[in-house]
Amino acid sequence: MPSTTVPEVPGAAPFWSAAEVVVEPEDARSGAWAGGPSAQLVGDTWWLAYRLRRPVGEGRGYANVVARSTDGVRFTPVVTLARDAFGAESLERPALVHTPEGRWRLYVSCATPGSKHWRVDLLEAESVEGLATATPRTVLPGTPTAAVKDPVIRHDGQQWHLWASVHPLDDPAATDRMTTEHATSPDGVDWTWRGTALAGTPGNWDARGVRFATVVLAGSRSWALYDGRATAAENWEERTGLAVHDGDGRFTATADGPLLQSPHPPSGLRYTDVVVLPDGRARWFYEATRADGAHELRTVLLPGQHVSVAPDHSPHHG
Repeated sequence: MPSTTVPEVPGAAPFWSAAEVVVEPEDARSGAWAGGPSAQLVGDTWWLAYRLRRPVGEGRGYANVVARSTDGVRFTPVVTLARDAFGAESLERPALVHTPEGRWRLYVSCATPGSKHWRVDLLEAESVEGLATATPRTVLPGTPTAAVKDPVIRHDGQQWHLWASVHPLDDPAATDRMTTEHATSPDGVDWTWRGTALAGTPGNWDARGVRFATVVLAGSRSWALYDGRATAAENWEERTGLAVHDGDGRFTATADGPLLQSPHPPSGLRYTDVVVLPDGRARWFYEATRADGAHELRTVLLPGQHVSVAPDHSPHHG
């Protein structure tokens, strides 16, 4: 049976205490965020996409940035994409993808002006720099009754997998509710929805909604970290839980969550992403609440582990 190196499920103490700040928000107050990271390591170069946000009424998610680094900690912006380029009221977490063919893709979550609706647009280019002038095309339009955003995208060697947060819009006062829905694609452009990967647990800390933040593909031993909230009041301050693959394309949340949270009330720690290094260690990126209420983007380097993988048990719905 083949083996692969994957991250270890992170422990709460080193995840916070050993982390370094990568990007600070532009303002030191609640509602100002730097975060929503999506990372790639190509050769010796780190690439990090993230979202910048101002408070509600002052711009919200005003830009997605793609930055470059040689060490995974100190990044230099290469491309900045403003919300106006997408005709969006706000932008959320991007998903940065380097395809097996060597092309670059950026999946951008776009808020439809004057509504609670979200869609996902795709930029594609031969280089990261080329994303700045690529023409966006909508690949996840959502529907009049469902907003789609914040995709996590993986290639399992055979096909593309996507997990997105989907928000029902039937109740205008409760559009923060969310489930994580799974889709597959042969090309990463045309997607087929396969079903719900994870939903909140009634009465639990994640009852109001769940959103996959990162997925570790390891066949039947695949797992995910997800953002969860108990109530509408916790919107924007989700904490992180662990869900394990159940063998049918769906995931089951572990009972001891949340796994990770900021030490600063209201304890938001969300949008984790992870990249395994050639030496087997794992570099994590995440967004977290600071003492002043703003959100910053952080990184931490933690151990990985070797696991045996059954190749025919990758997450899929039958």
